[in-house]
Amino acid sequence: MFMDSVMLGSLTVYRRLLAEHVFYRHLTPHPTSVPSNVKPEKEGPIAATSHAAAHLPSYGHGLAGIMAGSTVSFIAAPVEHIKARLQIQYSAKKSERLYSGPVDCLRKIYGAHGIAGVYKGLFATLLFRSFFFFWWGSYDVFSRVMRDRTDLSTPAINFWAGGLSAQVFWLTSYPSDVVKQRIMTDPMGGKLNDGTPRFKNWWEAAQAVYREGGPRGYWRGFLPCFLRAFPANAMALVAFEGVMRALP
Repeated sequence: MFMDSVMLGSLTVYRRLLAEHVFYRHLTPHPTSVPSNVKPEKEGPIAATSHAAAHLPSYGHGLAGIMAGSTVSFIAAPVEHIKARLQIQYSAKKSERLYSGPVDCLRKIYGAHGIAGVYKGLFATLLFRSFFFFWWGSYDVFSRVMRDRTDLSTPAINFWAGGLSAQVFWLTSYPSDVVKQRIMTDPMGGKLNDGTPRFKNWWEAAQAVYREGGPRGYWRGFLPCFLRAFPANAMALVAFEGVMRALP
């Protein structure tokens, strides 16, 4: 929830910055008085954004998505790294596990490898979240199409656009997520005594996935993730856009 808040908050900021400083030529005049049935800041393709950001082209929303993804990666990388380490402890006996919990995991990794060890997989996380371009770019496309060609209400548009764009994101990004998980669960060696590291970089991890499973290896576990993406993100976007519209 916290990472989602950082991502959506930074996305809103980057949309506005791009609209006002990069894509300002796309802006239309915003008169002080308009007819009662015209509310551009409430009925734009992305209802929760400002008048300026609502006039971003779709690829501008995609660029804002990349920037937001990069921002949240610096929070997500260590959290996902520790989570991945804990998930591969398969021993039923707690005494045989290397880590007793998330705090112990963080302490041991930091003690053995420093801050670089805690942030193992940062590049893979940045690469994975660069696919936010497709998420937020397609969210804008779906929103525009539904607004112009259907009679759906604004919350309904947020719901369908949010769910469909999340599925576009996972269709484009899932292989990079698989590689990221491989990197984050690779033994770190050294004082941790957890084994010998297998991968020196992202490319070696990607090659290992292909050697072990072929092209299908990049899509292992995809279906549950894909099916979950629609309802989870559709409801999240309805809530986020609704809150933003309610703000003064």
